Amino acid sequence: MNSPEFPPSSANNWAERLTRAWLHRGALARLLWPVSVVMMILVRLRQGLFMSGLLASHRVDVPVLVVGNVVAGGAGKTPTVIALVQHLQARGYKPGVISRGYGRTSSAVQAVQANSSATEVGDEPLLIQRRTGAPVWVGQDRVAVAQHLLAQHPEVNLLVCDDGLQHLALKRDIEVCVFDNRGVGNGWLLPAGPLREPWPRAVDLVLHTGSQPAFEGVNCFRGQRSLGQAVQADGTSLPLSSISGQVLALAGIAQPTAFFEMLRAQGLNPTRTLALADHINFDSVDVNEFKGYTVVCTEKDAVKLWPKLPQAWAVPLQFTPETAFFNALDRLLADLD
Repeated sequence: MNSPEFPPSSANNWAERLTRAWLHRGALARLLWPVSVVMMILVRLRQGLFMSGLLASHRVDVPVLVVGNVVAGGAGKTPTVIALVQHLQARGYKPGVISRGYGRTSSAVQAVQANSSATEVGDEPLLIQRRTGAPVWVGQDRVAVAQHLLAQHPEVNLLVCDDGLQHLALKRDIEVCVFDNRGVGNGWLLPAGPLREPWPRAVDLVLHTGSQPAFEGVNCFRGQRSLGQAVQADGTSLPLSSISGQVLALAGIAQPTAFFEMLRAQGLNPTRTLALADHINFDSVDVNEFKGYTVVCTEKDAVKLWPKLPQAWAVPLQFTPETAFFNALDRLLADLD
C-alpha cells in the first residue's frame, strides 16, 4: 500500500503531467511538437556553428571527461560522477570536478568547500565535494571554471565535467551519456519530449542507472543502485531497518517517487511522503510541519535541509557501474596517454 502524501504544489502537478506526457506521443506531446521542431532546428544550428568553428571550442591542459545526459530531469548523473571520481582516485588519478552549479544564487566562478552552502555553490556540486573530497569548482562558463580550478590545483591531471554534454565550448576527450528507465521517452525534443538534443548521437560510453534499461547497444553498460545507511548532520548513522515510528520521507529531486520506492523496497514504508521541486532550497518549507515525524531524505536534500533540521536522516544513493564499464573507461583513458 502506498503511503499518504502531502498535497503537491501546482508546479509539481504540472511537472509530473509533462513528465508523463514525455513517455508517449499523446495529445499534450503532439500539441507541443511544433515547438520541439523549432528547438531541433536551433540545436542543429548551434552544433553546426561549433563544428564549423564560427563558435569557438576551447581545450584545457588536462583530459576532460564529460558526464551528461540528453534527457531532461534526473537520470542518475550525480551518483555516476561520484562513482567515476572515486574510481579515478583509486586508479591514482588526481581528478577535479567542474559544474554549472544549478540553482545557486550566483553565476561567478567559485570553489566548492565542505562548509559551503548549497545556495552559494549548488546542491549537487556540494554533495560531490563532500562525498569525494576532490576539488570542485562551479560557474556558468565551464572553460573559465576549468581554468580557475587548474590554476589553483596544479596536481589535478583529469577533469570530470558534471552535466556538460551540450556545453560545446569546452572540448572533451571522453563522453559518458547517462540514461535511466525512461530511455529517450517518446523520442521528441523539448518541450514535446524529454530530449535536449536528437538521439542517437556519438558518445564514447552509455550508462544505464535504472533497473530496466530501455535499450542496449555497443558500449552500453548498466549499474547497480542501492541505499546506504542513514546519516544525520553530526555523523550519527544507522541502518534503514532501525528507523521506526512516524516516518516522513521527502525528496526534492527530479524523480522523487523513485526514492520512495527504493525506501519501500528496503523495508522502510514511510507514514507520509512529500515530493518537492527539484533543487528546492527549503527556504519556503516550514519544517514545523514535520513535528512528530522522523524525517528521511536524500543526500542532495540533506545538504540544504540540515541547517534547518539537523536531525533529519539522509539516505545516500550508492551507484556502482558494472566492472565492464570501468574496464572500457580505463581503456579510453589509456589511449589518451
